Amino acid sequence: MWGLVPLFWPLLKPSGAVEILAHRMVWSLLVVGLALLALRRWSWLPELIRSPRKLGLITVAAAVISVNWGLYIWSVNNGQVVEASLGYFINPLVTIALGVLVLKERLRPAQWTAVGVGFAAVVVLSVGYGRLPWISLTLAFSFAIYGLVKKKVNLGGLESLAAETAVQFLPALGFLLFLGTRGTLSFGAHGAGHAALLAATGVVTAVPLICFGAAAIRVPLSTLGLLQYLAPVFQFLLGVVYFHEAMPPERWAGFSLVWLALTILSWDALRTARRSRAAVEAAGRETAPVPAAARETAAAPPATAAAPQPVTDPA
Repeated sequence: MWGLVPLFWPLLKPSGAVEILAHRMVWSLLVVGLALLALRRWSWLPELIRSPRKLGLITVAAAVISVNWGLYIWSVNNGQVVEASLGYFINPLVTIALGVLVLKERLRPAQWTAVGVGFAAVVVLSVGYGRLPWISLTLAFSFAIYGLVKKKVNLGGLESLAAETAVQFLPALGFLLFLGTRGTLSFGAHGAGHAALLAATGVVTAVPLICFGAAAIRVPLSTLGLLQYLAPVFQFLLGVVYFHEAMPPERWAGFSLVWLALTILSWDALRTARRSRAAVEAAGRETAPVPAAARETAAAPPATAAAPQPVTDPA
């Protein structure tokens, strides 16, 4: 769904990107509020209200994701789908860089290699574009900062979106009312179908997030991380095949470097996850209680040389 969303935003024309963004904020709160009401998940709200620090972080998250949403809508509706997809390809690399700079995390050699290749890709793409790929970088950094803030807030996906859209709601509604007083509000001015599509921005925002939250508790994290590359892959393919955006050789070269960096990153993540799992299993076997029969066998006199030796499980 996230990968196919570039097909949706052009349907909302002639609405401008800022008006679409405002509708997205208003209708998302309504959809998420109904979902929380149906699930009866309100216990997190009093604790959030009592925590000024968390409220401040939620406000920052709402501001950062507003930039991300608004720029993405503008990019799609202005023929920049490929560059927008690049932002979500390089987002994992930016997230790792923020982990080093902000959280003082230590990187493994493969991660350093991936970040270096990603930096080289930005240089190549800058030469190809004749400028910095500012759309990609803004989308990548805004979403990475958003993820960092959400990590510190530590709220569920649905609850966090509800809190963020609650912060966005009044400014967004005020902007729509302002457009209405000026007679430039597109909602209702282009038929019921167009108005319904604008209202559907809440569903388009909330449903993929709800599905992601449901998948997160059912699918291994390593698999979930790899699946998230599907969204920019679909976006990239739509930009090239459906929207017929130009892909000169230098742009292919830059994207190839990004994909190489992501391949290194994914390989390292899978290898590390496998090693961690093996270490946990080995530690579990070492600390497991010894059965009574095994203790009696260990206490018995040594067997003769002709006795068969025990077979060790290679796993």
